[in-house]
Amino acid sequence: MTDRAPLSRKLSAIAESATLKVDAKAKALKAEGKDVISYAAGEPDFATPQFVVDAAAEALRDPANFRYTPAAGLPALREAIAAKTLRDSGLEVAASQVVVTNGGKQAVYQAFQAVVNPGDEVLLPAPYWTTYPEAIRLADGVPVEVFAGADQDYKVTVEQLEAARTERTTVLVFVSPSNPTGSVYTPEETRAIGEWALAHGIWVISDEIYQNLVYEGARAVSIVEAVPELAQQTLLLNGVAKTYAMTGWRVGWMVGPADAIKLAANLQSHLSSNVNNVAQRAALAALTGSQAEAEQMRLAFDRRRTLIVSELAKIPGVEVPNPLGAFYAYPDVRGLLGREWAGRTPTTTLELADLILDEAEVAVVPGEAFGPSGYLRLSYALGDDALLEGVQRLQKLFSS
Repeated sequence: MTDRAPLSRKLSAIAESATLKVDAKAKALKAEGKDVISYAAGEPDFATPQFVVDAAAEALRDPANFRYTPAAGLPALREAIAAKTLRDSGLEVAASQVVVTNGGKQAVYQAFQAVVNPGDEVLLPAPYWTTYPEAIRLADGVPVEVFAGADQDYKVTVEQLEAARTERTTVLVFVSPSNPTGSVYTPEETRAIGEWALAHGIWVISDEIYQNLVYEGARAVSIVEAVPELAQQTLLLNGVAKTYAMTGWRVGWMVGPADAIKLAANLQSHLSSNVNNVAQRAALAALTGSQAEAEQMRLAFDRRRTLIVSELAKIPGVEVPNPLGAFYAYPDVRGLLGREWAGRTPTTTLELADLILDEAEVAVVPGEAFGPSGYLRLSYALGDDALLEGVQRLQKLFSS
């Protein structure tokens, strides 16, 4: 008998999401009765606002929501997203320039599919969200990491980008506020990067999903607001997951030039068709309703941010830049490596994260998931008591 044909080489090369893998391991240990505190998942611990849930319940009573709807999204939701884009990103777009996606991840995937050709190089500032390099490879592109460490507040410079640019560079990934670091580019830094991309005809894929979660008076200025001319070569990605505690509803979107959005819409028409209509109605309520509960969540994140940064900074050998956005701390823990802790000597943050989980029953994501070793990502989107308890366990583990 002839051997079975091989599986897809492209998909075989794709790694599982590291953040979801760590979170799943933490949940499995909890199910076994272990008192695990997890900083792994980028998921708000709050309930979705009740008025959003009520809008979904009302949508269930309308049979129109039980049918196919336009693959690119409900017209009313696309209008609301266009209004939000003008309000928060300073860019006026038509509803036809919006595609509603199954969560932000589908927007990420489709954005690279729309603008990357085989062999194109995509500049990827590191530390980066774990999905970006895999989505680039799925588009047959080549991710080119450009690393900025804690001494730069994890923000790349134009000089670094220019040094990495080649004749094959066609796309730049720009994320502010950042996952995993929480860093926010200043308006001046954003403008400089935008002008550089414009001058070289480089597409920008700008993930703005954390744009409303900023602190200490910071504002995540959109790159298309900083450089309006860049709008014709920029795709903006966003969604309701983080701001409105709607991760499980799976509603994201992409906004951009009509020609690129048309390609993405065509792809989606074959890939998934329309997003769940009830979830779309819930997202419409979130964007057009009261923002009071979203603001209360932001204030809670701000309080937790201050707590986790101050407590992590008490651990000798740990450096914690002050994150001004999202809900992550990204400490530089290279000072903990190569030293003996609980009878073990970790030399990488993969080993360090395993030690922390085994000895302190605390789940963190190692820096290798986001770029170079030497760092840990801790999400502070968890309850206040658990947040403090987890860091105190780390303080005790690394006190000797």
